[in-house]
Amino acid sequence: VNAEKAIITGKKQAILERYKFLISRRALVSPKRGTVWYPRRPERIFWYTIYRMLPRHNKRWKEALRRLRVYVGVPKELENVEKIELPEAVLKEPRNRSGKLIRYMTLAELSKELTGGRLKFG
Repeated sequence: VNAEKAIITGKKQAILERYKFLISRRALVSPKRGTVWYPRRPERIFWYTIYRMLPRHNKRWKEALRRLRVYVGVPKELENVEKIELPEAVLKEPRNRSGKLIRYMTLAELSKELTGGRLKFG
């Protein structure tokens, strides 16, 4: 729920360059194979990030992916369900303990940059 509010830390320019590089990659073997696909919508970026973190080729991996549900906003069937908030995961202030400014970008901002502002989030 609220995948568009997830945060990627780092400089915005570096994050954008990394994702644009990944999107622009081509198969070097044969032009018939097409491109390596990378998502542009925030819920798919988040889903594929989790997908790539999990250890593959075992039973638990497939079960975990089947249970994973990622949404932009709150769907109607989950509006009345009690919300669980993890206080240690919430960015309270934009500075870390040593006083340095934390640079970050939300998935909504990244997605709008990758799609040229065509996506709308509610």
